[in-house]
Formats: sequence, structure tokens, C-alpha cells
Amino acid sequence: MTQQPHGEDPPSLRKTLGVVDGVAIAASSTAATTSIGIGLGVTAGVVGLHLPAIMLLAFLPILGIAGAYSRLNRVEPNAGNGYVWVGRSLTPWLGFLVGWVNIVATVAFLAYTTAVTGSAMLQLAGEAGLHRVAGLVLDPGSTAQTTAVGIVVLVAVTLTAVTGVRTAARLQSGLLVFEYVVLLGFCGYGIVTGPHPFRLSWFDPFAIPSASALAQGLLLSVFCYWGFEAVFTVNEEVRDPRDASRAGLITLVTMLGLFLLGSVAFQRVLSERELAGHGAQGLAFFGDRLASQPLAALPLVALMFSAVASLQAGVIPTARGMFAMSRDRTLGPVWSKVSARYGTPATGTLLIGALATAVAALALVIPRLADMIMATVNAVGIVVALSYALTALAAAARFRGLLGEDWRQGVRAVVLPSLSAAALLGLGGYLAWSFYTSTDHFEVSADNGWFLLLTPALMIASGFLAAAWAKWVRKSPYFRTGHGTDADAPHLLATSN
Repeated sequence: MTQQPHGEDPPSLRKTLGVVDGVAIAASSTAATTSIGIGLGVTAGVVGLHLPAIMLLAFLPILGIAGAYSRLNRVEPNAGNGYVWVGRSLTPWLGFLVGWVNIVATVAFLAYTTAVTGSAMLQLAGEAGLHRVAGLVLDPGSTAQTTAVGIVVLVAVTLTAVTGVRTAARLQSGLLVFEYVVLLGFCGYGIVTGPHPFRLSWFDPFAIPSASALAQGLLLSVFCYWGFEAVFTVNEEVRDPRDASRAGLITLVTMLGLFLLGSVAFQRVLSERELAGHGAQGLAFFGDRLASQPLAALPLVALMFSAVASLQAGVIPTARGMFAMSRDRTLGPVWSKVSARYGTPATGTLLIGALATAVAALALVIPRLADMIMATVNAVGIVVALSYALTALAAAARFRGLLGEDWRQGVRAVVLPSLSAAALLGLGGYLAWSFYTSTDHFEVSADNGWFLLLTPALMIASGFLAAAWAKWVRKSPYFRTGHGTDADAPHLLATSN
């Protein structure tokens, strides 16, 4: 195994990014168009016509999480972010778990987004009159067909990500401008002309059908916001670490505005049955209700661009997180190899793309795209809530001294992150329990609670197994010190076994 010699600088990444680049990466990772086009329909199937309420309610703990990320990033910018911060402030075991679940959750997300990208492309082919290729009827609802098409795109965006974060950010900036123009135009028009009357009850969380629906809806909404922290994984490539914090907060507030706009527009234009029943084709149906072709295809094009950008934005932060873990010898040395030509973890980026391709192929055991989306979103929602909560607790532990020095700063740095962590842990635990008690048998189905619980349970359990391997086989110094390697402090990494 390759070890870092004492006194030798660890591999470093090039500092090329500014605030705008950071916003492009974070916004692409959050993928507002995909969340609105698909996530709103999935969430409406749980909470009914209360999408604005659930989006507002989910924003509150996420805002506390964002504050924790921002404050921690100011004092310790590191590509490993939550993995480093939790390991130092709580325990290396939980720190490693945060890094691990973020990796596996993103790989699962990439597999899901691969199929979504393929679905958007097949829908566009249908709009263009292409319904059959070599005798095969094109079906945008088929997991097999959408995955096959999406994998081609995944390979292409992975190769683009290898060439550098700035190149990727420029591509994503262009895609985002088009997406947001289309979203604002169609959603604004839908709010003005929609046939269904506006109701204040849409903003009432107490009108949600049940406690379990509220919990599941909140975690689905957390999944929609997930990705704003992607900018913190490139904080070693940002010229000023404060730019990463600004970009993350700007992205989060922008997402709230877009989600509220989209949820109100969808509920003005579509009935509850229409909203919940169209899955990955919801945005195309919304566009057809508001315009005729070819204008009606614009939301679908925006969805495709969003999916492509989020594929690339998913590959980039995951490779950076694994770069930081490899630098600490908690993962193998292959992940910390930096390309001399591009200044990026090129090998790790290619491997992430390959892993996502393999997981996308495994998702074929769920033949219906809508079921695969529901299973993935529920699993990722639980582990993301856990990761966010642990990072918020790390911030509270790191800055607890502020409570006795400045109560205002103490509230922002300790109390609000603690409340956000408690809310997310409670939601995740309640939803896991509801999955467990909802059935008495196992079945590979998005309607089976044990199946929905198995995936996040495996993600977490595999994290502890990988941590044990890193501690006792790789003998990573991270498990002795709890500190991650700081690219600006090259002597931190120990050399002894």
C-alpha cells in the first residue's frame, strides 16, 4: 500500500473556482428542475396537495444544517467536509460513516438520475415522432431502456468531469441558465392561468393526512434540497473558502424559491391525481397542459439538461470526498491520485462513473422506473438525514464554547444545528420504524416497507464494516487522531502503521 512520506506535501487540487462557479456546482447537484419535474409528483403521492407546506417545513432544518456547514467550512475547509468535521468533533467512526454514506448515497443517486436522463431523452424522441428503433418500441417508463440510454450520457459527463471542475462548472452554468428560464416561464404562466383555484390550505402542514405521511414527505423534501453542500467538497479548489459558504447558502435559498414556485404552479395546473400519477413524465405532462408543440417540449428539454448536469455534479463531489478519505488512508491510494494534466482526481472520477454504471445496471431488478425512483429516494432520504444530522452535531460540539461567550452566536452555532439534527434524526427514525411495521414479509417492491428499509440499513452497516477495515487493516491515522489531512498543513498526516 502506498503511504504518504513524512514531510511530503499531500496531493493537492488546483484553486480555480469563485462564487459563481460554486453556485453552478451546488445548484446542478441539487437539480431543481429534476426535483420539481419528478420529486414533486412523488411527494404529492404522499402528502397530497400540500407541497408548498412540506417544502417550507423541510427548509427549516436544512437551513440549520447549512449554517453548520458554513461555519465549519470557515474554520476548516477540507474536501472531506462532513467526514473530517464529524471525525474531529465527535468520533472517527461516525466521521467515516458520514463520508461513506455520502458516497454510497450519491452512487445510488447517480444510478437513479441515469435512468431519469434516459427517460427524458426517450420522451423527447417520442415528441419528435420516433417511437420505435429496430423493431423495439421505445418506452420512457421502462427501467431497462432508460438505464441503457442514460449510461451513455453518464460516461460522457464523467469524461468531462475528469478535465476539471471549472470546465464542468462552465457547462453547468449554461445548462442552468436555460433550465431556470424555462422553469420561471412555464411555472409563472401556470400560476397565472391554471384552472385550479389557489388555496391557503396548500401551506398548512397540519392538513397533511397523517404523521407517517408528514415524516415521509419531509424526508422526500430533504432529498430535494440535498446537494447544496456539493460546493463544500470543492472548497480546496475555491480561491477563498468563504466563497464556498456563500455559494451553498445562495443555492439553498434559490432552491426554496424555485420549489415554492414549482409546487404552487403544479397544483394550479394539475389535479392531485394527475400530479401524483405521472412520475418521471410529470414535467412533460405539465408542459403539454400549458402549451402546444414545440413549446411544450421545452420543460422536457430542461429536465434532460438538469439530469445531465446533476449526473456530472454527482460525480464531482463524490470523487473529491473519496480523494480526502484516501489522503487519510481510510480508502485505497487510487482515489487520491491527481492528474498532472488536469489537476483533478481523474482516476477516482472515472471509477465513480464505473460504480454508478454498475449500480444502475443492478437497478434493473425493479422493472418500473417509477418504483425504482421511489425506492431510491426513500433510501437516500434516510441516510442523507443521518449525514446532515451528524454534521450539525459536530458543529454544535465544535462551537459549544460560544454559548458562554456570546449567546447570539451560541444560538446560531450550537442551538439551531442541534435542533435541526434532532428533527432529522427523529424523522429518519420514525420513518424507518413505520417501514418496519408496515408489512410482515420481504418483497423487492417500492411498496414493501422491509425492502425500503433494507437499502439504507445496508448503506449504514457497510459503512461500519469499511471503517473497521480502514482502522485495523489499513491502520489509518485518522482513527487515532480524528483529524483529516489538511492540504495547507502537509505534516499532519502520520507515517507510522
